[in-house]
Amino acid sequence: VLCLSVSSASEDALLPAPQNISILSTNMKHFLSWSPVIVQGETVRYSVEFQGEYERDYANESWIPICECSLITATVCNITEDISATVAYNLRVRADVGTRRSEWGTLKGFFNRITTSLTPPLMKVIADGCHLLVELEDMGPAFQFCVLYWKKGQESRKVVKDASSVVHLDTMEAGPDYCVKAQTYVEAINRSSSFSQTQCVGAQGGTSMWLVTALIVSAGFAMAALTLPFLTWKTSKILQYSCCPAAVLPDTLVTFFTPPPQLILCGSEETEQCDLKVHVMPSEEVLRLWIQETL
Repeated sequence: VLCLSVSSASEDALLPAPQNISILSTNMKHFLSWSPVIVQGETVRYSVEFQGEYERDYANESWIPICECSLITATVCNITEDISATVAYNLRVRADVGTRRSEWGTLKGFFNRITTSLTPPLMKVIADGCHLLVELEDMGPAFQFCVLYWKKGQESRKVVKDASSVVHLDTMEAGPDYCVKAQTYVEAINRSSSFSQTQCVGAQGGTSMWLVTALIVSAGFAMAALTLPFLTWKTSKILQYSCCPAAVLPDTLVTFFTPPPQLILCGSEETEQCDLKVHVMPSEEVLRLWIQETL
């Protein structure tokens, strides 16, 4: 009986509450973590709730369950979607095994997303021809970028603020290197990260590529200028022979279209004899055949 009583008392005993509750927040992504509760031979599940400023002051200090972190076996929970305002939040965790539950383990102090750690963006500086580009890490819609760039050796700097991940900075001049560094900015908390390490690129490689392209285009125009007159002449000849072909007269009509003979006077000083010249006119049948052949 004593053993049964002890066993029953053990089953009804509360589980230990989760300990070492903390938040890791980097670049507006927030993760709540805690130490595991160990129960031999059992699977322990955890549930997380939060309490914001509204719940504390206007909703009788109520707590809101985080659905993504309800009865989970992991000891870490992504609470980013629920921390949606820049106010103080309280968070707590409870352990469950079957019908047994622990007390709530509560985060020491409040969490405000304004304390998130902001890191400089990963970036890649590109010389695309004579264009200076910077490719920035996509950190989400909440982030903007402040980019500084300048000619190496000069103090004048230009600032570009942009929310896109690829930014066109400037048109480079041949010769000097251009240097770039960037930082992240989050308007919701009005905070910026530190600047990234400076990266410098030169316009030499891009200029050479541009020069090669220009030479290829120039050579193409030169070839076109040389071949265009020949093609024009050849095309005109083809059109001439196609539209206006040369007609070849039959042999029977050659005499008909020859110039009329000159009249030679007898007894002139140029000749001593008078020959009879006869010009034969083609018959109607010959003319008809020639017209049919021509058509």
